[in-house]
Amino acid sequence: MKPRVLAGLIGAGIQASRTPALHEQEGDAQGLRYLYRLIDLEPLRLDINALPDLLQAAEQMNFTGLNITYPCKQAILPLLDELSDEARGIGAVNTVVFKAGKRIGHNTDCLGFAEGFRRNLQDVVRRRVVQMGAGGAGAAVAHALLAEGVEHLSIFDVDASRAQDLADNLAHCFGPGRAQVGTHLENAMAEADGLVNTTPMGMAKLPGTPVPPALLHAQLWVAEIVYFPLETELLRNARALGCRTLDGGNMAVFQAVKAFELFSGVVPDAHRMLAHFQSMKS
Repeated sequence: MKPRVLAGLIGAGIQASRTPALHEQEGDAQGLRYLYRLIDLEPLRLDINALPDLLQAAEQMNFTGLNITYPCKQAILPLLDELSDEARGIGAVNTVVFKAGKRIGHNTDCLGFAEGFRRNLQDVVRRRVVQMGAGGAGAAVAHALLAEGVEHLSIFDVDASRAQDLADNLAHCFGPGRAQVGTHLENAMAEADGLVNTTPMGMAKLPGTPVPPALLHAQLWVAEIVYFPLETELLRNARALGCRTLDGGNMAVFQAVKAFELFSGVVPDAHRMLAHFQSMKS
């Protein structure tokens, strides 16, 4: 008998998420009973303080698991019973599986970003990279970047202590000297081979760009994790200069591929999920 899956996504301002459709259509293709629901904090007028109650309610309603997105990827850590090695190392969770009475946290964002990077930017120079953002998604992306051979990562965040915590975490995992808190964006951008945005800036509900367009240059490659819209202002500015770019759809799809497997125990068809994502309007 094939498994039945009831999954959901907890986050704020997630009505435009393509994740439910990605999971449910692949579930249909696999012959599974697969339901995926949005639990959006904004229309519910809730914040991260509601996480304990939401997790308990999901368990009581026999959810198989939950995806977790902004702003909950780090706040959820104390509420879990176990963490995968990836989630523990990164210090952020985007997937929770309910199994044998336990809440088990995973991180598929790191794998998701790395897969998109390898498929689209495999041959880029990666001596110096600037990363905007040090939150839950930023932590996963930073781990992926260093694992993919970035030699020196400069991390900028509106919260300097959060950026320092991530730099310290990366030093522990990858050795000292490969990541540091950025102090002067203009200088860092002038020297950078690549730029990665892991902030929400650029989303339809938060328009704008995390880096002034004047700091972009044609030799730069630019990666984005925002995918609604697929072409953010940052990517539009970068492409106008002739930069190599990676849109946020790649991370969205490939993190969902692994989450689908964790929820269902069934290995999904990554090519089919990517094609389905690309068929949806941005």
